[in-house]
Amino acid sequence: MKTSAHATSRTLVKDAHRATAPREHIHLQGWVRTRRDSRMLSFVELNDGSCLRGMQIIVNATLPDYASLMQRSATGASISVHGQLVPSQGSGQRWEVVARDYTVIGEVDAAYPLQKKGHTLEFLRAHAHLRARTNLFGAVFRMRSRLAFAVHEFFQQRGFYYVHTPIITASDCEGAGEMFNVTTLDLATPPRTPAGEVDYSRDFFGQRTSLTVSGQLEGETYACALSNIYTFGPTFRAENSNTSRHAAEFWMIEPEAAFLDLDGDMQLAEDFVTHLIRDTFEKGAEEMAFFNQYVDKGLISRLEFVLTRPFQRCSYTEAVRILDAATTHGRVWERDVKWGDNLQSEHERFLTEEHFKSPVVVHDYPRALKPFYMRANDDGRTVRAMDVLVPGVGEIIGGSQREERLDVLLSNLGAHGLDAHEYAWYADLRRYGTVPHSGFGMGFERLLMFATGMANIRDVIPYARTPGNAGF
Repeated sequence: MKTSAHATSRTLVKDAHRATAPREHIHLQGWVRTRRDSRMLSFVELNDGSCLRGMQIIVNATLPDYASLMQRSATGASISVHGQLVPSQGSGQRWEVVARDYTVIGEVDAAYPLQKKGHTLEFLRAHAHLRARTNLFGAVFRMRSRLAFAVHEFFQQRGFYYVHTPIITASDCEGAGEMFNVTTLDLATPPRTPAGEVDYSRDFFGQRTSLTVSGQLEGETYACALSNIYTFGPTFRAENSNTSRHAAEFWMIEPEAAFLDLDGDMQLAEDFVTHLIRDTFEKGAEEMAFFNQYVDKGLISRLEFVLTRPFQRCSYTEAVRILDAATTHGRVWERDVKWGDNLQSEHERFLTEEHFKSPVVVHDYPRALKPFYMRANDDGRTVRAMDVLVPGVGEIIGGSQREERLDVLLSNLGAHGLDAHEYAWYADLRRYGTVPHSGFGMGFERLLMFATGMANIRDVIPYARTPGNAGF
């Protein structure tokens, strides 16, 4: 019995392009990108988001209701096509589909904003609910999906367990206070203590709570039971920063490993970065070529730079000496740096792009620059911290060996003005079988900016949350 064309299961465009032979029956569904009409037929480009390229549909004028169908097949309309996959008569494509049955599923209003013309990134941000239909953002978000899988693949292959840490927390991992409060209290008339302060004991959780800035502290507790764990989830920071590199909501990748010192932590971070970049080349070649041509013409060479050149390791103190020497030889910085200052992006890029000409891991930072949980060195001035620097971006990973000594940890909490009682559960790790342990954090959006060449964090996250903007 011959199979009806209408019984053919749907084929994704990416799979149709991979066909090794013509097919008598094929079923495609997607959205109209463009349509070009001639006297006897129309050429419709169908794209379903599965790959960068669309599939050309040949619609003959002999098809029933041809004129009406084409009038309704404006850019953005959704269509369903049954037809024959045949070798393309045009250049630049191997296959095309000759339609036997053509249906318009959803017509598009004349006000559809994504017409066949160039749109600015600002315009597309204002239409974030539609921008994934463009070539650029379709490629960005396919890359986001692919790299998310690569993150899990890396850690799972190395025996790390995926742990879900809380989104709502009473702990401030960074100690900076830049956290979003979570409350069910009536903000107009909140209950007050006798001292006149908001009485959070009457709130939903019985105490003041916030959205997490990091799952690290909770992750450490699981590393000290399961040995190797990682978290990968949303984090939040109420930092009123309107730069191209900051967002109020972003995703963090945070591995933690017991019995791992700083040297092991740096090696893990280096291996992680190279794994992710290699994955983009092996599994995202089409998108990479697109980004290199239309977004950042130096992208592929910059990523190959990281893959082919061994990482160099350099102490913070040595990095400052190198930057001082560059200043002596006439290098002018937007912000000069002296020992005890944070390195700026221009300094980090100089180290990778000009001095070492390779990716760089800077380690042993001044103690005053870093949070309470980083292990203090014996010099009393520095901690066992590290940052991975790459060309074009600067810092892409930050991590450290964690402080495993109870007395030093308690002293650090006090020095940072934190209540040791609130961190008693965290300190328990140092009371009950303490071990050296280390970890790091990578902002997933920072990685995506590096891998795609996109210059603004708003363009690598589906719906950006930034100061003054929580649209969609």
